Amino acid sequence: MHFLLTTLKVVYVLSTPMPEIMDDKTLEQTRKRCKWENDDYICRGHILNGMSDSLFDVYQNVESAKLLWDGLEETYMAEDALSKKFLVSNFNNYKMINSRRVMEQYNELLRILGLFAHHNMAMDESISMSSIIDKLPPSWKECKRELKHNKEEMDLVQLGTHLRIEESIRDQEGKKVKDIVDPSSINIVENEDFTKVQNKSKGKKRKSGNTPKPVNKKAKMGCWKCGKPDYFKQDCQIGKRDKQDTSKNGSGQGTKDQNKSEGQIC
Repeated sequence: MHFLLTTLKVVYVLSTPMPEIMDDKTLEQTRKRCKWENDDYICRGHILNGMSDSLFDVYQNVESAKLLWDGLEETYMAEDALSKKFLVSNFNNYKMINSRRVMEQYNELLRILGLFAHHNMAMDESISMSSIIDKLPPSWKECKRELKHNKEEMDLVQLGTHLRIEESIRDQEGKKVKDIVDPSSINIVENEDFTKVQNKSKGKKRKSGNTPKPVNKKAKMGCWKCGKPDYFKQDCQIGKRDKQDTSKNGSGQGTKDQNKSEGQIC
């Protein structure tokens, strides 16, 4: 706002009082008075135009731009001093955590340091850098130790580069660890899958009712004469017929031979 008022060449009304009109006023004094009043009107209008609606309702009835400017400075410069204390407190109490990325938290700390410069609060870079190193999360304990023992001088840019490289290396190592799977866990998964398949197959057999019948591994015995199973030679009808035929034939031949022998003897 101050830059805009300077560009419009009306900023002088904030530090220059309104010219007084003497009894024996001259034309030049009248012109100066009119110019100041016009510039004060322009300055006050631009200041009110830059306010929010709620602030405009509060300050719209202020008579001059100087009174308006002084009132704003008294109100908000005190808040600015209070905000400086909050900035210092926020920076000192800031602690990095493991659940967030380190570079994201590092950029937040840089933003707070940028607000320091905006409020004309100077902090030595070595102090701010050592403070940031102390704020690293617990999982970065080894990196913190290395940075503290490093004898080379570093600035905030170099520190950010080092943290970025370290974080990228940690990300790569984390991916490698995820890719490596314990072989025992593979066996467990395979056994679980095998048991699931068995249980599913058992369930299907039970539902379908196709229970397997026990298989008789012994060879079936059968008749050697006819080759039919389930009975033996003495039960075979063909064998019995053959026996009967042989017995009949044998008895007839015996009688003939006896008669012949008897005839010969005689």
